[in-house]
Amino acid sequence: MIARVLKSTGHWYEVQTEDGQFFKCRVRGKLRTKGFQTTNPVAAGDFVEMIWDDKTEEGIGTIQDILPRKNYIIRKSVNLSKEAQIVAANIDTAFLVVTLSRPSTTTGFVDRFLVSAEAYDIPVVILFHKVDHYDAEELEELARWEALYQNAGYETLRSSLETNEGMAELESRMMNKVVLFSGHSGVGKSSLIQHFVPNRDIRVGDISDWSEKGQHTTTFAEVFATKDGGWIIDTPGIKGFGLVDIPTEEVSLYFKEMFQLLPECKFNTCQHIEEPGCAVKKAVEEGRLAASRYHNYRSMMEDEKGKSPYR
Repeated sequence: MIARVLKSTGHWYEVQTEDGQFFKCRVRGKLRTKGFQTTNPVAAGDFVEMIWDDKTEEGIGTIQDILPRKNYIIRKSVNLSKEAQIVAANIDTAFLVVTLSRPSTTTGFVDRFLVSAEAYDIPVVILFHKVDHYDAEELEELARWEALYQNAGYETLRSSLETNEGMAELESRMMNKVVLFSGHSGVGKSSLIQHFVPNRDIRVGDISDWSEKGQHTTTFAEVFATKDGGWIIDTPGIKGFGLVDIPTEEVSLYFKEMFQLLPECKFNTCQHIEEPGCAVKKAVEEGRLAASRYHNYRSMMEDEKGKSPYR
């Protein structure tokens, strides 16, 4: 039978079949060693083929195979024996939840997430959350961030659970969709999900007073059904994304505005670093392309070549 993976907790997977039954599953041994270079052969959001042997413990099944994925989001693994961790699969829209303070999000983190999502064909909406907390100076900074990413070709939304700003629009975009919420710990992902899935007990963390960083409350990615026929994938707080399976020479292709300028470059293989006649460098000099985006692109290139750590 076919089932959707709701949660991956290491060696066990919680799944729901098409007729609404829930099972706790193990992965078939051969699947675990089928050439996967990831820490998790099965991810939240996957569709899998499973069997249930009624002679075994009640509610225990075995995952036989993974159905082809539409897309997935991936990050470098902290387990050095593996290359990567698939965070979630089969996503219609990823909402990258961003706060400018308590905790702060850097453009470097945002751009790295956007490149990873672009590489795996995942549409992204940047959700600026907790905007009711912003003072006049922070609202001006927020407007600059919105202009930066709108000019780069991304949709942005503002949201607040305190004032309900943006919540109706966010809910309409989630209807009958599989959406992913991602971002740093403490930006409010769990509170947002609890708003849309009120009958589930989702841990909500506080902000550390001394560091203004969020406390990790989500250990594994998990899928929740919404009342409007959609699905939300909650992800662990993620410190940073590595560029997995993306050749260095292709990184610029996943910066939307750089890709659009490539035909104007002198060389069709231009890396926008030292090459003469580069339309991207010219656009940065003329203020038509954001310096922060170009700086983050250069940082990613240097990181991938081992010249400097990502910050």
